[in-house]
Amino acid sequence: MSAGLMADTQYILPNDIGVSSLDCREAFHLLSPTERIYAHHLSRAAWYGGLAVLLQTSPEAPYIYTLLSRLFRAQDPDQLRQHALAEGLTEEEYQAFLVYAAGVYSNMGNYKSFGDTKFVPNLPKEKLERVILGSMAAQQHPEEVRGLWQTCGELMFSLEPRLRHLGLGKEGVTTYFSGDCTMEDAKLAQDFLDSQNLSAYNTRLFKEAGQDGKPRYEVRLASVLGTEPAVDSEVTSKLKTYEFQGSCFQVTRGDYAPILHKVVEHLEKAKAYAANSHQEQMLAQYVESFTQGSIEAHKRGSRFWIQDKGPIVESYIGFIESYRDPFGSRGEFEGFVAMVNKAMSAKFKWLVESAEQLLKELPWPPAFEKDKFLTPDFTSLDVLTFAGSGIPAGINIPNYDDLRQTEGFKNVSLGNVLAVAYATQREKLTFLEEDDKDLYIRWKGPSFDVQVGLHELLGHGSGKLFVQDEKGAFNFDQETVINPETGEQIQSWYRSGETWDSKFSTIASSYEECRAESVGLYLCLNPQVLEIFGFEGADAEDVIYVNWLNMVRAGLLALEFYTPEASSWRQAHMQARFVILKVLLEAGEGLVTVTATTGSDGRPDARVRLDRSKIRSVGKPALERFLRKLQTVSSPEKPASVHQKTYKDVHSST
Repeated sequence: MSAGLMADTQYILPNDIGVSSLDCREAFHLLSPTERIYAHHLSRAAWYGGLAVLLQTSPEAPYIYTLLSRLFRAQDPDQLRQHALAEGLTEEEYQAFLVYAAGVYSNMGNYKSFGDTKFVPNLPKEKLERVILGSMAAQQHPEEVRGLWQTCGELMFSLEPRLRHLGLGKEGVTTYFSGDCTMEDAKLAQDFLDSQNLSAYNTRLFKEAGQDGKPRYEVRLASVLGTEPAVDSEVTSKLKTYEFQGSCFQVTRGDYAPILHKVVEHLEKAKAYAANSHQEQMLAQYVESFTQGSIEAHKRGSRFWIQDKGPIVESYIGFIESYRDPFGSRGEFEGFVAMVNKAMSAKFKWLVESAEQLLKELPWPPAFEKDKFLTPDFTSLDVLTFAGSGIPAGINIPNYDDLRQTEGFKNVSLGNVLAVAYATQREKLTFLEEDDKDLYIRWKGPSFDVQVGLHELLGHGSGKLFVQDEKGAFNFDQETVINPETGEQIQSWYRSGETWDSKFSTIASSYEECRAESVGLYLCLNPQVLEIFGFEGADAEDVIYVNWLNMVRAGLLALEFYTPEASSWRQAHMQARFVILKVLLEAGEGLVTVTATTGSDGRPDARVRLDRSKIRSVGKPALERFLRKLQTVSSPEKPASVHQKTYKDVHSST
């Protein structure tokens, strides 16, 4: 690696990076012995399944992870430090190696889970090689350790343009697809999956040249079972070769089989300690899903999970979020186990009880809202285990559109994650005016509680998708429902088998996060909401101001997650926040101003200012117009090209 690239801080993790402990001792100690064993086996299932994320990230990620595991199993960090210093590393270089290792474990791979940028070790490759090849692990297993290093050493450090971030084809790296797949291949594969009513969530796509020179595609399902004969299931009949639009598609299974075998083993063990029949049936369906490769079984498990109201030990597991698939429809493996935090859960219960009333405040016609608000669970949990590429502060699942519309969903706020997210050092508060900083530090935590609650429950939990089912029946009245943007009848809708992810594709996650964040900003102005969280008077006004200020600051921070060369965003939430900043800037009248300045280091900087006196008079109407347009476009489905254009029209931020 050249010295020039070595200095590019975008691709290294700084030595002073923060490390946070998620405290869950109190909640765990309150569990009964049976609940603890149940939580243990679910945790083991999650951790084993989390290894699939390495295989979903980059070709080298599994090898880097295995190499680090070998090193730290043979020597603890202090012993390894003594060895590294003896090999000529400085204290800073050894710290950089530890930070890199922590980054790999934290992101489950060598690309940031938030932003999808590659990170490399901040020390010379030759020095790291000396540490690895002279380690105790190398002495115990010389061929294995040398083989691992030879496989991943070059790629670990390489910052070739294509390797700097995740993407498809020439745009970046992905292991959801073989390296020769393009966006056109991904679109063709999605059309094929839709035609067979197959979900992309648990698939990967591999392309090779056929004997006739035409490409052949393998759609590989994640499952324990591979080619061996199996009991007939809904998946077995799909495992065959198809001709589709002049191309050959073969559906196979067995992806991640050894990993999923361990997942299933621990889910079976957990079943013996389940608290009720909902949990038993949920786990049985998850076992079926991971064994057979069936998303339908996972949906059935999710249905039992939704019905398991207010459990003491909460969990969810599977191929869940589609943020990191460059096409936007394949799910990354995720598994979490958590325990109820009773004090905050009481506030969320009150918010749920007020939800039907609050939904009426949202700025779209009643026909664009679900026919009945399916009262969800909304609990604050302390995380015991979170296996995946990163830990969010709140979750709204399941992501299956048909279940959310008809069966309901659950909201989870992760209390011990939020507690860590609050910690803000004054000197690291970029882009804010000095007179805003103390107020921001004081109210960021409480305002974030409010925003997460509204974002998950009433953001992701609101809005109706117009659907025509397989029998031709509509879930809306074609004659009377009018599009408020055009004044005309609804022209298009989702057909059976089509989903939000499959239709909105690359912008699906950003669009939905933008809608949820906007709902949070819009409804935090409601006095009833603030009362639920315990704020009134001047405190309530400060919470509103800091919530809006945090959003416009986040819009500026979001630019770090934009790649100008490819004109693309690398993180859905950050694209969403930038869009909201643009909407509020375009509202004008001095509501938000961003000013170019020079920082104390003499380099270009910026300051963002929000006029709190104009939040209600200018900001609220702007968000009202924006939210109405977002929901109106998303309820009926339109071709992806129209969506792309509409999204650009909506926020004019390209």
